[in-house]
Amino acid sequence: MSQKTITRALISVFYKDGLEPIVHQLAKNNVEFVSTGGTQEFIEKLGYKVTPVEELTGYPSIFGGRVKTLHPAVFGGILYRRDDAGDVKQASEFKIAPIDLVIVDLYPFEETVAKGGSEDDIVEKIDIGGISLIRGAAKNFNDVLIVSSRNQYAEFLELLKNKNSSTEISDRKRFAALAFDVTSHYDSAIFDYFNQEQNIPSFKSSFQKGKTLRYGENPHQKGVYFGDLEGLFDQLNGKELSYNNLVDVDAAVNLVKEFEGETAFVIIKHTNPCGVATGSSVKEAYLKTFQADTISAFGGVLACNEKIDLAAAEEMNKLFFEILIAPDYEPSALELLKTKKNRIILKQKQALSARKQFKSLLNGVIEQDLDLHTDSKADLKTVTKRAPSAQEVSALLFASKVCKHTKSNTIILAVDGQMLSSGVGQTSRVDALKQAIEKAKSFGFDLKNTVMASDAFFPFPDCVEIAHQQGIAAVIQPGGSIKDQDSIDFCDKHYMAMVFTGFRHFKH
Repeated sequence: MSQKTITRALISVFYKDGLEPIVHQLAKNNVEFVSTGGTQEFIEKLGYKVTPVEELTGYPSIFGGRVKTLHPAVFGGILYRRDDAGDVKQASEFKIAPIDLVIVDLYPFEETVAKGGSEDDIVEKIDIGGISLIRGAAKNFNDVLIVSSRNQYAEFLELLKNKNSSTEISDRKRFAALAFDVTSHYDSAIFDYFNQEQNIPSFKSSFQKGKTLRYGENPHQKGVYFGDLEGLFDQLNGKELSYNNLVDVDAAVNLVKEFEGETAFVIIKHTNPCGVATGSSVKEAYLKTFQADTISAFGGVLACNEKIDLAAAEEMNKLFFEILIAPDYEPSALELLKTKKNRIILKQKQALSARKQFKSLLNGVIEQDLDLHTDSKADLKTVTKRAPSAQEVSALLFASKVCKHTKSNTIILAVDGQMLSSGVGQTSRVDALKQAIEKAKSFGFDLKNTVMASDAFFPFPDCVEIAHQQGIAAVIQPGGSIKDQDSIDFCDKHYMAMVFTGFRHFKH
């Protein structure tokens, strides 16, 4: 039969919040309760009779609670097939009563890891009985409904109210699917924890929250975001974020976080920065950022690492842009920025925490560590006769931070605290430099005594030769070419300073 009436429920949960109305609704429909431990006490305090699991099994909870429900009297009641004559006969023979509903959640393994628990605490949060009950009930969805997370309580309660504690096969199959989502995610988290030491070459990644997007990169492509976007941002205004919006937001947030301790502003277009600057105020940082490319900024994604005040908002409001991200907003600034109804305004609540990145290709997946290295003074090795001045060092490190977040091949031209231009995504480094020079000139910048950053080494001296012709005074690059000396010799001959970092920052 497709429709089944719940007559007996096994309830054993770690989190009790939200459980009370479900218990009341089940009791209203004369459902018998089986439970153990704290959940048994919770149901009894609500005034209902409970059959202890120990009464079914003939065993107390043993080994510090590690074994409570692992017994045929429990699992038989869940797993025996009601339409199988052999199963029904055996259930009768061994006095195994049916269990039609299982409400179980899992020990908080991920939460314990996140809080920095000891190994003993973490291991004790690996659920055995609970996950077995969930899998057993989900497997027998023809006869049993499984509620495997408190996140499902509201949906389940609505079902109980609408159907008077009866369920259809479609209901049970849906909750079974939700259950296997819970168990697979749980097992992935446990594997990831143990694999931190073992480095077993197996890829596991699980995100339980998903959001269907309007479309993917293009309208003919489907798109879904998996992750907790609401945990990262509060959206204060605007339309729904698109696939391309999310990609650009990621680029903007990753770049602006490089400037911790400074007031920084970035404008992103198609994941590349078209302007980056620091300043004594948000307004100054924004204006310097906008100055680098007043054309590409149109329709861009803006990000700042400080609270947006009214003075800055008044300047930004003159520009059409898609998105603004900041840690906070003055009320008057927010009121002004919200006058454009489609403008997306995000308040960032927490920093990005990922340390790995991956993408699909060639019918598989590649994974790598995120490029979390930011070039610092300690990395700099002066390879020319002239060492860069203190101001040049500051400008070089600024340019290097921007370069790290720009598509290869890339060249960044900058002064201290301001990107002047970029050459991005070119098939040759010379082309990237020429693009950057042309762009800087088109916006009225004088390149004399500026600095240049490259994401990778120069295989030939042509880039430093072209840079010298434009008056660029100092260069930062990883080094590592077999012809490094050619570039060094040219710089020495023309009184240019050059430093090597030893760190390449390709970005594809």
